[in-house]
Amino acid sequence: MFLHLDLDCFFISAHRTIDKSLKNIPAAVGGRSNLNIFSTKKEVRKISENSGAFVSTILTNEGEKSFKEYFVDENGKIRGIITTSSYEARAFGVKTAMSVNEALKLCPHLKMVPPNYPLYHELSQKLLKLLEHEIPLVEQFSIDEFFGDLRGYIQEEDVVNFAYTLKKKIEKEFNLPISIGIAHSKYLAKLITEYAKPDGVKYIKKEHMANFIKDIPIKEFPGIGKGYQTRLKGYGIKTLGDIANKKELFYSWKKPGIDLYNKVCGINDNTLSLSKDKKSIGIGRSFDPIYDRDELKRRIIILSRYLCFLVKKANVNPLTYAIKIKYEYRIKSKNYINVNRIFNEEDFKFNMKKLFIQNDIHSTHGIIQLNLTVSNFSKPKEFTYNLFEYESDIKKRKLTNQIQKLRSKFGIDIIKSASELEEKNN
Repeated sequence: MFLHLDLDCFFISAHRTIDKSLKNIPAAVGGRSNLNIFSTKKEVRKISENSGAFVSTILTNEGEKSFKEYFVDENGKIRGIITTSSYEARAFGVKTAMSVNEALKLCPHLKMVPPNYPLYHELSQKLLKLLEHEIPLVEQFSIDEFFGDLRGYIQEEDVVNFAYTLKKKIEKEFNLPISIGIAHSKYLAKLITEYAKPDGVKYIKKEHMANFIKDIPIKEFPGIGKGYQTRLKGYGIKTLGDIANKKELFYSWKKPGIDLYNKVCGINDNTLSLSKDKKSIGIGRSFDPIYDRDELKRRIIILSRYLCFLVKKANVNPLTYAIKIKYEYRIKSKNYINVNRIFNEEDFKFNMKKLFIQNDIHSTHGIIQLNLTVSNFSKPKEFTYNLFEYESDIKKRKLTNQIQKLRSKFGIDIIKSASELEEKNN
């Protein structure tokens, strides 16, 4: 048997653990692109130690700010997007991905809360440790979702009682509401959790599953996006029961079709991912259009500094550096380079700035988003570095490591390059 555990309205529920005034009222957490990393004002910014918590690793003091300080910009305009809303707020039509401005029109007395990433990281990691103590095999699927494999550990007739006991422990330990779905396969358990909400437990036996899913719309199954929904509807497939009745069609689509059919039918869907090795590390920011290329270069250097810190924290040596530039009018430019150097901050900044200059193909257009990514991590015993630059790279790496130790202790902004300090006009 498999459990899927989903913390209800997690971000808001997390805030309610430290602020009781948020309970039983319409409340929501809203997010803004964290542009204060580009500010020249002094502020302590650190990197989370909870690398597996699936949210921003750059921790600043948003959670300490008032509504006006966080959600209102310098022009008096309300900014931000709803990331999580309470059930009380949802009753007024407040939804995830809705603008804060629109949400306040639907619910004028909505309590908006700035995000508190350190709190989310802390609760997520503590819950993971509790689950690992209670369940033999646990997968953290997202910051607020977990899978548990109970095969050979809990008898089927005891699984509901086990889920309720676990739920009570979580509520007692962390004061967090959680919903639990139970099924004979992984993704069916995730599907069933939606029918356990809010704050409940639901179990569907294997012999009853086909009847349970037969009328459920395909859009409700995890992983069926809008594009795939359109394709399926073209074949007259509107429900999960329709999928279950068309095995030959799905198997003719090879791996994607076979995988979806098996997940919907609970076939061979019994493997948990117990470790999530990162294949890439990235950082990006969106902002109002900027035309000043000097200011954009400054932001590239700042993003590079942050990304460098994340790379050193992960203790990897990337061999591919990539940039993605998004302009006004939905125009994009992207490119990458491959290197065979030992990673260090000096060379990384140089390469990212060079990549930006070479790929800024619309120099008269305003840029609204920058994304930097590193990937293709080398394995120390399987890669030969550039011998001509090896000694120089070793020295640069030592300097980078010394700088990162200071940043770990005093904040990521303790040491900046001169080119970052002069903020240009947008």
